[in-house]
Amino acid sequence: MIHKNPQQVKLHIYHAKQCDPKKCTGKKMARFGLANLFEKVQNIQRGSILLNPMAQKALSPADNISRGITVLDCSWEELERVFPQLKMKKLQHRALPYLLAANPVNFGKPFKLNSVEAFAAALYILGYKEQASTILAKFNWGHTFLELNNEPLEDYSKAKDSREILRIQDEYM
Repeated sequence: MIHKNPQQVKLHIYHAKQCDPKKCTGKKMARFGLANLFEKVQNIQRGSILLNPMAQKALSPADNISRGITVLDCSWEELERVFPQLKMKKLQHRALPYLLAANPVNFGKPFKLNSVEAFAAALYILGYKEQASTILAKFNWGHTFLELNNEPLEDYSKAKDSREILRIQDEYM
């Protein structure tokens, strides 16, 4: 198991300028200095963990986060265009396990997390629970995400690897 660095995890966002700027959680995180916002794929941190819902491997506490975590803030159409470039960056593609969204647009829907929820879930699973709470605190519904998913997040954070994450996920689905 990788020992946790007491420093915070670096958070990176590829922002494709496809959402309402007033509702964009990624842009708000960047405004508060909680994440680095990039508008060019080539600026994404090489070797970071890319939260990819189509990844073959689930995110787990065994993952190396020394290069940070990256979220893609774009539409699915943009994703298809961007993915070939992302493969060249040698990113660690990881999927988040089953969780429910708490954001006003997709409340209660499984796997429909927005950028800040995806980051918070990853941070919590990786043992950075305080940082997860900090980033969610900027959103009036943020605490609801942790309350809604408390039990699965706790269980996922105790898993030793991706295989165990998937076993735990099956219990919740």
